Amino acid sequence: MPRGYKEEFQHWLDSPSLSEEEWSELNAIRDDDKEIENRFFAPLEFGTAGLRGTMKLGLHHMNIHVIRHATQAFANVIAAEGEEAKRKGIVIAHDCRLNGEEFAKEAACVMAANGIHVRFFDELRPTPELSFAVLYYGTTAGLNITASHNPKEYNGYKVYWSDGAQLPPQKADAIAKQMEAIDIFSGFVSCDFEDAVDKGLIEIIGAETDEAFLQRVLAQAIDREVVKDVADDFKIVYTPFHGCGYKMVPEALKRLGIKHLYPVPEQMVIDGSFPTVVSPNPENPEGFYLAVDLAKKVGSDLIIGTDPDSDRIGTMVRKGNDYVTITGNQLGVLLTDYIIQARKATATMPENPGVVSSIVSTGMTKAVCEANGVHYEDTFTGFKFMAERVAAWEAAHSYNYIFSFEESYGYMMGDYVRDKDAVTASMMVAEMAAYYHKKGMTLLDAMVALYEKYGWFKEYTLNLVMPGLDGLQKMRDLMAELRKNPPKEIGGQTVIRTRDYADGSIYVAGLGKVGVTPFRGSNVLYFELADGSSFIVRPSGTEPKIKIYLLVRGDDEGQCEWRIEKYKRYAESLKR
Repeated sequence: MPRGYKEEFQHWLDSPSLSEEEWSELNAIRDDDKEIENRFFAPLEFGTAGLRGTMKLGLHHMNIHVIRHATQAFANVIAAEGEEAKRKGIVIAHDCRLNGEEFAKEAACVMAANGIHVRFFDELRPTPELSFAVLYYGTTAGLNITASHNPKEYNGYKVYWSDGAQLPPQKADAIAKQMEAIDIFSGFVSCDFEDAVDKGLIEIIGAETDEAFLQRVLAQAIDREVVKDVADDFKIVYTPFHGCGYKMVPEALKRLGIKHLYPVPEQMVIDGSFPTVVSPNPENPEGFYLAVDLAKKVGSDLIIGTDPDSDRIGTMVRKGNDYVTITGNQLGVLLTDYIIQARKATATMPENPGVVSSIVSTGMTKAVCEANGVHYEDTFTGFKFMAERVAAWEAAHSYNYIFSFEESYGYMMGDYVRDKDAVTASMMVAEMAAYYHKKGMTLLDAMVALYEKYGWFKEYTLNLVMPGLDGLQKMRDLMAELRKNPPKEIGGQTVIRTRDYADGSIYVAGLGKVGVTPFRGSNVLYFELADGSSFIVRPSGTEPKIKIYLLVRGDDEGQCEWRIEKYKRYAESLKR
C-alpha cells in the first residue's frame, strides 16, 4: 500500500542513501507541510514518454534516486525479454541539461549491474540520433536524459524500445508496475562507471555513430543542385539554443552545400541553464532575438532554431525589415508540398506514397495530399503513434511513407529514425528554402502561394494552465464535464459531430452514438463544427495544462482570423 506524503518524506529522511547535503535539504523543510506535500504526494507518472519533472529532491521530482529507481524497473522489463535482449542491450545518451551527464551515467551503471550491455555516448547527442542508434546497433532499448524544450528547471527520462520509437503503452505500464514494487533506495543494484567501462559492460560510442547518422540524413536530400545553384548568395542563421544541435545541424547543412551559415555565437555555448533565453523552445519567437539581430546584420532570409535535444525545429523568415515565425503547421504543409513536388520532379517518388500527421494538426495537409494523389492518414499526437502507423504500412506493404509531422514543431523523414528529428528537418528546410530563394521567394511567400493554391487554413493553440496540487483534478473535472454535458454550439456554430477518442465513440446531436473512430485510447475530445472548423480538447501529457486546438478553414485569411477569434473566446471561458 502506498505511503502517505508524510510517511514517504520520513522514509526519505531516514534513508542512509541520502548524502549529508541531501539530508540537510530535506531536514530544512521538516516544518513546511505544503512543501513536503508538493515533493512527496505522489511519484512522477511513468508513461510512454518516460518521466519528466523539475529537478529537486523528492518522490515527485527528477533526482538521482528517481533515476536509479526508474532504471532498475526498466532493467527488469528488459531482462524479462531474456538473455538475448540483455546482450543486445541499451543505448544511453543525454542532452545539455543540468545533471544530464550524471543522470545518464547513473542509469548506465544500474543497467550494467543488471547484466544489460550498455552503449554510452561519449558526450551529449540529439534525441533523433539516439533513436537512430537503437536501430543501427539493433539494441533492445534506448534512453535519453532530456526534457526537450522545457525550462531549465526540468529534466527527463525519455525511453525507447527496439523499433527506435518511444515505448509502447504495454512496456511503459510494465515499467510503472515494477517501480511500484521496488523500494526506491534498496531495490536497485549498481556499479562503478569506469570499472564497468574497463570490463566492457559499458561501451563508449561516438564518432562512428555520428557519421552513420549523418550519411542517412544527407541521403534524404532530394535536389542538391538547387542548393548549389544559390549557394553563393543564400544565407542561413542558426541557433541550437545552447543545446546538442550545435554540432550535427551545422555539419548537415555544410555537407548539403550551404556556404553561408551563421551560427549565433552566444547560443552555440553548451549550457543547461540557457542563459540567453527564458525558455529554450523554438515555438516561442522571443527566444530568437539574438538570431534576428544576426540575421539583420548579415542579410539572411532564413533563421533556423532547434531545441536543446534537437528534435524540434522552429523557423523565422524575412518580412520587410523584420522577421516573422513560420508556425509548426505551416512548416509541415510547406515540407509536405515541397517533398511531393521535388520527388515528382526528380522521379524519386515511391509507389503509393503516404503522409502521416496528428489529429490536432492542420487540415491543410490532407488538402495538399488529396490534390497530389498522395495517401494521407492522421493519428494521435506523439511520434510513437506516427511511427506505429508507418510500421503498419511497411508490414502490410500498403503505402510508402514520405513524411510525417505534428503541429508542435516536430518532423520525421526516412526509415532510420522513429521520432521527430530536427537534424534532418533542418537540412530539408534549407533545401526547400534554397528552392524558393532561386525563385525569388521566401518561405512566407511560398506559404501564401500554397494558400492561394489549396485554400485558406488557420490554426491556433491555447493552453489552459492548471498548476498546483489541485491542477490535475481540475483537468479531470473539465474533461468529465465536457463529456457529461457536451456543447451544442461553440462560438455560434453548431457542433455537428463529436469524436471521443478515449473509447472511440462518434456522436451526432439528436442521434447519439453513430460509429467509432479508426483508433482510440487517448483522452481527446474532437468537436466538428458546422462551418468546417474543429475544436479539439486534450490534456497535456507532460505539463499541468489542457491544450485546446482550433483548426479553421475559410474563404480568405480574414475569415479564418475572424473564426479563430470567436473560438478563442469560447475556449477561454472554459477555465474556471
